Amino acid sequence: MTHQIGLQSFWLASAPPFTGGAEGPVEGKADVAIIGGGYTGMSAAIALAKRGASVVVLEAGEVASEASGRNGGQCNAGTAHDYGALSDALGRDRAMAYYRAHVDAVDSVERLTLEEGIDCAFNRCGRLKLAAKPAHYEKFARAYERLVAEVDPHVSLISPERIGDEIGSDKFFGGLLQKTSAQLHSGRLGIGLAAAAARKGARIFEQALVTDVARQSDGQWLVTTPRGAVVAKQVLIATGGAPFAGPFNWFRRRIVTVGSFVVATAPLPAPVLAQLFPHRRNYVTSKNIGNYFRLTDDHRLIFGGRARFAMSNDKSDVKGGHILQKTMTDLFPALADVKIDHVWGGNVDLTADRLPRAGEHDGLFYAMGYSGHGVQMSVHMGEKMAAVMDGHPDANPWRDLDWPSVPGHFGKPWFLPFVGLYYRFQDIIH
Repeated sequence: MTHQIGLQSFWLASAPPFTGGAEGPVEGKADVAIIGGGYTGMSAAIALAKRGASVVVLEAGEVASEASGRNGGQCNAGTAHDYGALSDALGRDRAMAYYRAHVDAVDSVERLTLEEGIDCAFNRCGRLKLAAKPAHYEKFARAYERLVAEVDPHVSLISPERIGDEIGSDKFFGGLLQKTSAQLHSGRLGIGLAAAAARKGARIFEQALVTDVARQSDGQWLVTTPRGAVVAKQVLIATGGAPFAGPFNWFRRRIVTVGSFVVATAPLPAPVLAQLFPHRRNYVTSKNIGNYFRLTDDHRLIFGGRARFAMSNDKSDVKGGHILQKTMTDLFPALADVKIDHVWGGNVDLTADRLPRAGEHDGLFYAMGYSGHGVQMSVHMGEKMAAVMDGHPDANPWRDLDWPSVPGHFGKPWFLPFVGLYYRFQDIIH
């Protein structure tokens, strides 16, 4: 990395500015106050406004500036789990429902972008999970049989002999292709959702960190920020993996925030693209400490992963970028001389079991814990929570999950380095 590199998300750097923010103080009344201006909050704002509610969105920084603008731009069907293991643990019916919720979430993103005219380069490219070891392909083969038989006909098994038709690297031993997965421009989606919410009447306040949420004697909520306060009948917490400032200790103990790091290359020549990524899919490797990558519509490679078990900040992002560049060139030697234009990180909101959580706690509604599948699930759950808040609790696919706190976790995830050592060891032995 010898030339000038931007320590900013490529998605945010290449998205148009949001111009629909509310000016002046936070004041007055609303039917709903939404805390968090990412995909969940904006999707909920759109859906609630369509239902006739008055909505205020309170964002600590700028809209879509945290996880919604810092991800890998993959919009994948399927859970973070092996479907068979999930079925064995929770039962077939629940596993099918959770898997289908992730499939439905991709449909929700596509529908909403079409309805609101959001130009975010949404493209059904398919997701290819790449076997990093021969044993991983054998596991894929078992998973394929069960997926097709029980829950998802849109899956194909790519044999080791055929993997060269899909990816220009000799480091993989077959793959599992989920065909309905999609990709998009994360920044343009976030700005587009915010603009749509503003058009429908939502008041969106940036630089409005919520410092207190207090229930009043009449049952309404007083939501306080440095820019003023608003009184709301309902509150939706949609903070994702952003730091839980102020009055959110109950959620802080249940979400483990871990950094994920990403680089974006300079645009790649057409022959290189054709050689390495002929179908321009979403790609995910099978290791616990694996990688995810894809191409952009302007021909850059977005290459990310949990390069370090640390929180995202400028120092960590630079270190993570160096690790990712080395991994990228190990997998694809043809990219050894390609320049890196952007390096960034973001924080993933993990739950202990890597299943999302949504519902109501002490009168506050919430949706979070997407565990690496937030691009699609956040948009989906914003809409679902709007329905829940309108009196339809069955709209929430995660309503039956309990949510115990993480033992020993009170805020800062001190145990991340130990988790990293454990997963590195698992990658060695399995």
